Amino acid sequence: MFRQLLTPVHGSLTLSSAVALLPIATLLILLGVQKRPAWQAAAAGLAVALVLAIAIWDMPPSLALAAAVDGAVFALWPVMWIVINALLLYNIAVASGRFAAFRDWVITRLPGDRRVILVVVGFCFGALLEGIAGFGAPVAITASLLIMVGFSAIDALVFVLIFDTTPVAFGALGAPVTVLAAVTGLPATALAAMIGRQLPLMAMILPFYVMGLYGGWRSVRALWPVLTVAGVSFGLAQFAASNYLDYTLTDVLAALGSLIMTVLFLQIWRPAPVAEFAITAAAPTLPDSAPALGAWHGWTPWVIVSATVILWTSFKVASIGHLDIPWPFLDRAVAITLYHDKPYAAVWAFQPLGTGTAILCAALLTAGVVRLPVRALLHCMWLTVRQIWLAVVTVMLVVALAYVMNYAGIAYTLGLAVASSGHAFILLSPFLGWMAVFLSGSDTSGNALFGNLQVVAARQLHLNPLLFAATNSSGGVLGKMISPQNVATGVSVTKLSGQEGAIVARTFIHSVVMTFILVLIVLVQQYVIPGIIPSVSQH
Repeated sequence: MFRQLLTPVHGSLTLSSAVALLPIATLLILLGVQKRPAWQAAAAGLAVALVLAIAIWDMPPSLALAAAVDGAVFALWPVMWIVINALLLYNIAVASGRFAAFRDWVITRLPGDRRVILVVVGFCFGALLEGIAGFGAPVAITASLLIMVGFSAIDALVFVLIFDTTPVAFGALGAPVTVLAAVTGLPATALAAMIGRQLPLMAMILPFYVMGLYGGWRSVRALWPVLTVAGVSFGLAQFAASNYLDYTLTDVLAALGSLIMTVLFLQIWRPAPVAEFAITAAAPTLPDSAPALGAWHGWTPWVIVSATVILWTSFKVASIGHLDIPWPFLDRAVAITLYHDKPYAAVWAFQPLGTGTAILCAALLTAGVVRLPVRALLHCMWLTVRQIWLAVVTVMLVVALAYVMNYAGIAYTLGLAVASSGHAFILLSPFLGWMAVFLSGSDTSGNALFGNLQVVAARQLHLNPLLFAATNSSGGVLGKMISPQNVATGVSVTKLSGQEGAIVARTFIHSVVMTFILVLIVLVQQYVIPGIIPSVSQH
């Protein structure tokens, strides 16, 4: 069994953690500074990680390669299987005229103001898609709709990436919380309640923050009523669902509540027209097979996929045919030194009827309902492959990088350095989750990696372990907007493929700023109002 080294560089934690940052620094510099395509940055980061794992952390080459392949396969299934089918649904909606009809519904039912549509589509509708699919699919779909109403492609992607944060901790029907509970031993309901007392505050800020970026202070003053309704309705619903209802339904309930409340509010209140933000984009060119439709038809694909995923989950269809496959040469072949030599499991959970398959069924059902010809359906499938193949390669490389860092012990060296920082740990704790999600693209994976480390460090420093376990998840969602996985998927339906670096360069500062806002929230909750932290004994 390979026993992970935590201080392989001259026995120094400082030097070892500095070296451990090299794969992340490589990825960030190539993406954000040199603006290289995401797949090139990910490939370089993976190469650096493999060299460090084998040459510095003394990981046997066979284990390092097994970890990389394990990560790549996990990225392909289930992660990108979900994204592939979500984009297939999107292409079916476009080919059948339903996406254009959805645009028409947005224009006719909402004020003809791009600022308002940014909030309704980017924030409210995007959160609903995050609850259903996630993994970058909401970014691609909502950005496409914003481009159709006149946003530039890069603006649309940057804004929806920033919006696609607060729903993430409860995405995929609460999977990040469930995994966090499993690795920390803390009650899932208590963790959900604590996360639900952090992220709603961020959700209330988000519409104001993004509107300030897009339209400046003048637009914030002009639109503050609808910004308040969107943010507060989402935040309150997220708080109520995570604390008093069922945390697995938090995203769907909060997004639906915010979407309904915001749309209803806009029927009785509208901002003063401003020519600068008026919708002037020409109507999209429809495929030859796409008929002109009533605006309400635009909701057909999204109602079908929402109902399918909810029913699929309610009846536990995903568990049918579920296989846990121990990964050859890697499963339990690594001892996690930081966790008292606990054997590191490497089990690929293969679910042929997982969420991705549910979305595929919804896409095929949508094609049937809208009477899409078979030839047009096959074209949608081919178009989806053309759009997504580079994003699939990128995500496989990024997750392979994350797995190599995890199994080699490189990530645990970084985690130990943060946990050993004394009371500065309070400032660094959110960034630990942020770093994990930047690498893996998944809050679930970030919680599996560092959730327990947060608890151990908090107990050593006499801090509340529940608060810092939750902070790992809350901090993680703010790293989502710079995750190469999310960005690569987002650009797949635009003309910006290969320009992921330009997008990361714009979102990076906002990711850091919002994580510092979370740091302030954590400080207040730990030292000023500790009574806000749920009691574990009551859960």
